[in-house]
Amino acid sequence: MDIFVEMIAVLKLLVIGLGAGLGLWGGINLLEGYGQDNPASKSQGVKQLIAGGGVAFIGIKIVPLLATLF
Repeated sequence: MDIFVEMIAVLKLLVIGLGAGLGLWGGINLLEGYGQDNPASKSQGVKQLIAGGGVAFIGIKIVPLLATLF
């Protein structure tokens, strides 16, 4: 059972890292869109920023609940 808890902790870190990376990439795209006055890049950046926050939220709130399933 101890290895299962460790796997959940690693999965949590991976999902949070993925969400943070996506959010950072979205922030860069958003700022680049403002710098070049490009509405398409701004839109894509906002979408990526929100998606990264959602993925990080899943890693923080939902993934630890997997430990209670078994």
